Amino acid sequence: MKRPVPVESASALIDEKIRELGDWRGKMLAKVRELIHEADPEIVEEWKWMGTPVWSHGGIVCTGETYKNVVKMTFPKGAALKDPSGLFNSSLDGNVRRAIDIHEGDKVDEAALKDLIRAAVVLNLEGKSKPKPRRASSKRSD
Repeated sequence: MKRPVPVESASALIDEKIRELGDWRGKMLAKVRELIHEADPEIVEEWKWMGTPVWSHGGIVCTGETYKNVVKMTFPKGAALKDPSGLFNSSLDGNVRRAIDIHEGDKVDEAALKDLIRAAVVLNLEGKSKPKPRRASSKRSD
């Protein structure tokens, strides 16, 4: 009988990815991760699509991809979120998702990012709650 191969936790895999990057991208991914957890302590870390950090609460809140010149935070339901600070600067043409491309040397508006993360969680949780059926009027005619 074969034993299942132990699977590393998503958090451990994200830690490893940050270490492997070893440059500004790793530091930025670590910073973004910290802000996500500050915004929502109940967020769950996942590891999907062969190496993408994903943060979820009631559904995917955002992903944290790293490329040669950018750390990209993608919000799958970003088009439905208010972005008064204008953080979204990528994937603006689609009907559903939005992304934030962070380049080396960019300063992240931490308060605005936390607000965006909280709004994404609220949107996910609203989608999970089913509308309550309306009660028929209970006027009595005695």
